[in-house]
Parts: sequence; structure tokens; C-alpha cells
Amino acid sequence: MELLGSPARTLISILAFMAVVVLLATAAYMHAGWSLSDATYMVALTVYTVGYGEVHPINTPYLHNVTMATMILGCTGMILFTGALVQFLTITQLQQILGVKRVKAEIDRLENHVIVVGFGRIGLMLAKGLSAGGAKFVVIEQNEKRAAEVRAMGYLSLVGDATDEAALADAGIARARTLATVLPNDAANVFIALSARSLNPKIEIIARGELPSTEGKLLQAGANRVVMPTHIGAERIAELILFPETSRLLRDSPKMADLERTLRNCGLDMEVLTVPPKGAVTGRSIAEIETLGQGKFFILQVERKDGGHINTPERALRVHAGDGVVIVGRQSEEARALFDAPAKKLRAGRTTY
Repeated sequence: MELLGSPARTLISILAFMAVVVLLATAAYMHAGWSLSDATYMVALTVYTVGYGEVHPINTPYLHNVTMATMILGCTGMILFTGALVQFLTITQLQQILGVKRVKAEIDRLENHVIVVGFGRIGLMLAKGLSAGGAKFVVIEQNEKRAAEVRAMGYLSLVGDATDEAALADAGIARARTLATVLPNDAANVFIALSARSLNPKIEIIARGELPSTEGKLLQAGANRVVMPTHIGAERIAELILFPETSRLLRDSPKMADLERTLRNCGLDMEVLTVPPKGAVTGRSIAEIETLGQGKFFILQVERKDGGHINTPERALRVHAGDGVVIVGRQSEEARALFDAPAKKLRAGRTTY
């Protein structure tokens, strides 16, 4: 029953059976004094039931038995192989059709979601950030192999060209709240921003720009914000989508911008990190997280997943999956690595968490 439930395994098992039959039959004919080419030719004629005639007379009981066994086992194996091959191809096609329909049905149920265009390096980091923050999103990727990688990671994916309005419509552009186009092609990002703005005038559009001269074009095309990856990166895009109020407070305020520049001059970074569903910091208190950070950063603010803000949080406050945490400190890469780390026992000084 297990084999019948797995067409691929069934097909492989039958191929292995046929290989054994062919090898044993060939060896049996060669044992009777036939050459390798004559034995192989005779086995092929018998297995495929072509019936062109024997290459040597079948005139001994031994050859009669070998030929009968080859006909029975070989023909039975070919019948089973043909059936298994048809079953495998049919089920594979059905799985593809049903998989596409399932994905389309899930996308059709999405509302107030995020559309990510492109699944390169930045698209991958952005998808992980959105997933950690509990945001609903769908990825549009033109490359089928990359789209398969998206699905393998458990994310919704559509294969299509986002410069085509039909692909944006299939991704639910009319119901989406944010579109992030992170293709490495500036011209494509401009065109996608134009199309998205025409299809949904209210949607927030965050676009990636490679050249500084492209920023103005993207804004004119309808982008609300332009991200230059060399200066900000995918974490900034996820921050804009998941925690827009905190992002505006930290990035758009002139006073905060001056503060951030001052911090950078002092060798400090200010980042917004997302608490993952099952990570090393999930469910821990502010004190525990700062202890795990070994003094390399401190937590300035917590934005709850439901939208609440906690300034200067108490050290006993615990953070949960989907919360945004504003940190200030040195070596923000190590802080991000701590937040991305899986849940396990960690040691800080003499204390094990």
C-alpha cells in the first residue's frame, strides 16, 4: 500500500525489477554460449514482444525455460512500468494544477496584505522579515525555479512578470496595503510603480533603486518611499511595512535624524528588529535580551504587534513574536544575528538561558 501511495517510488521499484530481469536473462543466454550482443538483442525482442524472430534457434529445454521466464517476467514488468509511468505523469500534472489553484484560492482570500516583487537576495531577506513579523504577503517572481524556492519555504508565490498588470491583479493589488518592488532593474521598478499606482491609488509603494538618479523617477511614478539597498537594505523595507509609525518617528523626524547621525558618529547604530515566532529572544524580558547581547546594545522602545508603543520599557517587560524592538548599540549585525537565532539554550556570563 505504501508503494501504491507513492507513484515515484512505484516507478523506481518497477524499473529496478526490470533491470534485474534483463540482466539475469542476458546472463542466462550468454551461459548458453551466445554473445553479449546476441543475448541483449534477444532479451529486448522478448521483453518488448516485438517478435522479429530468434537470433539463434531455441532448441533446448534450457533455452525454452529461459525464454519463457523472460517473456512472463519481462512482459509483466513492461505492463506495470507503462501503468506506473502514466500514473506518475498524471498525478504530477494534477498536483501542479491543484497546487496553482490552491495558491490562487489563498491569494484571493488575502486582504490588507503585502506584495513583494522579486525574490533575489533582498527579496529573500524581506520575506523572512515579513514572516517573522506575522505579515501576510505574496511574492511575484518571474523565474519558476526561484518561485519554487519561495513555495518550499512556505510562502505564497506567483510565477509572473510584475510589469504585466495581470500579474499584479492576480496578486490582489486591489486589496493589498503595500507593494514592495525590489528588482535589481530600475526601469522595471519604475514601470511596476506606475502600474501599481494606477491599479490601486491608495496602496503604499516602496521601491528599490540602484542609481541615485532613479529616486526622483520612482517618486514621480507613484512610489511613496524609495530604498537604496547600499544605504539601508531589506531590514529597512520590512521596518517600513511592519512598523510604519515607529519608522516615521525614527527616520522622518528631523530631531531623530540628527540623533541618528550623532549616534553613527559615535559608532552606534539605531535599528528596528522584529521578534521571530520561535527565536532565541522570543518571550524573554528586556533584561534577559540585553544580557544575551553582552552589553553591545540596549533596547530603547518596543512596538507591540497589535500597534501599542512602549517607550523606555521596564527591564521585566517581555517581548513576543511579531513585536518590533528599537535597539541602540554597536555591531548591529550581531544584534540581528541574536534576534534571528533559533530558540535554544544560550549562555551569557555565568547565566544559562
